[in-house]
Amino acid sequence: MPIVFAPQGKKLRVIKILAEDKTKKHLENLGITIDSDLSVLSSSGGSIIVLVKDSRLALDKDLATKIFVA
Repeated sequence: MPIVFAPQGKKLRVIKILAEDKTKKHLENLGITIDSDLSVLSSSGGSIIVLVKDSRLALDKDLATKIFVA
């Protein structure tokens, strides 16, 4: 499921990223890679705040729909 539909506070694993290579590289630099763990802290308006390796990241809705988690 896309991360925008993921429940808050649950530990999730990234299974697929459907983005351009440039965007994938940027996400990798931020710590979001295939098989990385993250959790959704909040989802309000157009942005989603996720916790990745003890860091909080804000993702816009367009990018968050391209990150699939399980």
